[in-house]
Parts: sequence; structure tokens; C-alpha cells
Amino acid sequence: MARYTGPDCRLCRREGVKLYLKGERCYTGKCAVDRRAAPPGQHGQSRKKQSEYGIQLREKQKARRVYGILEGQFARYFERAERMKGVTGENLLQLLERRLDNVVYRMGLGTSRTEARLLVRHGHFTVNGHKVNIPSYIVKEGEVVAVRDTSKNSPRLKELAGYAAAKTIPQWLSYEPEGLRATVVRVPRREEIDVPVQEHLIVELYSR
Repeated sequence: MARYTGPDCRLCRREGVKLYLKGERCYTGKCAVDRRAAPPGQHGQSRKKQSEYGIQLREKQKARRVYGILEGQFARYFERAERMKGVTGENLLQLLERRLDNVVYRMGLGTSRTEARLLVRHGHFTVNGHKVNIPSYIVKEGEVVAVRDTSKNSPRLKELAGYAAAKTIPQWLSYEPEGLRATVVRVPRREEIDVPVQEHLIVELYSR
């Protein structure tokens, strides 16, 4: 399945909730969900009540879109979460949170996960001192994510460093603003993951 390249705001309207895919725009009056809450399409306002399967599917699609993941990738994350100890739904969200692009976003060095993913792909970050340009890299406990020394003079990263200073950094990250680096001190707890997803419905969907 190809990556979606259409308007991001259309995805938020389809799910009926803000997914914060456009960064700062999502916090302004220009947000499409605030202006037009109905699903996109000429029949959006007249859609009937969803089935149980439809509700479960929407939760899975919502999670995929929040983290910007393809269908096959998401299925592999779920299979990995199933093999881990603990609650499968929570394991899934913890894996997604520890993706390198999401860690960069949580550090505040990206106004959206899309921007953070682009910065990672362009090689602006290191993990434990080694350049990593793979957004899906799962950052482990104790690993340090940092801006490369050669990238610290980038005008955009300087601007984002100021943005990060005003952002609330989750407690599972130890962020050092002067060095533009963060250490994953532990796996995030479910209550610290602020994505609008009911993960148990995703588990029910894959259990069918």
C-alpha cells in the first residue's frame, strides 16, 4: 500500500478527531476539524452508524495516521507487541512511541511527526554518537538521541530548539536543551502517551 500524499487535514476529518498532523496549524482556528467536523466527501454528513468492525478499523487507522506508518509496517509492530510480555495494546503504543522520528518529535525538534521524520531521514540525528537516518529505528532504554554537531548551525534546527524550550517533554525522556540531546530513561507508561487511540479495539481487530 502506497504512502498517503493527500491533504493531512482530510485524515483528521475522516477520523473525527485532531491527529496533530500539521503541527502548529492544528492549534489555530485554521484547523479543519474545528471548521468542518463532518467526514470528507459529499456524503460525509449523512453517514450511518458504524458497525463494531468499523469502529475497530477506525482505531487502527487512527493510530497508523498519528505515527505515519504503512499498513504492513503496522501489522509487523502488532506481531512484535504480541510476542512481548505484558498487555499487547500497551506494548504496541510503547513501540510506536520509541520510534526515532517520534522521539525527535517528543523532544520538540519538529512541529509534527512528519517534520521530525524528514529531519531524521536527512541525517541530522545520532543515536549513541552514531548517525541514524532510519525513522523506524526503535530507541532502547539508555540510548541517547542527539542533533549532530554539523547540524546544530542549521537555521531550522536553531528555530526548533527555541520551540522545544517551550514544549513539555515527557518524563520518560531526559532532555538536555544545551546539548540538544535526550536520553530514553525508561519505556513510556500508557498514561504518558497522549494519542487519542483505544488500543484494545486494535487488539480486538487483529484477533478476529
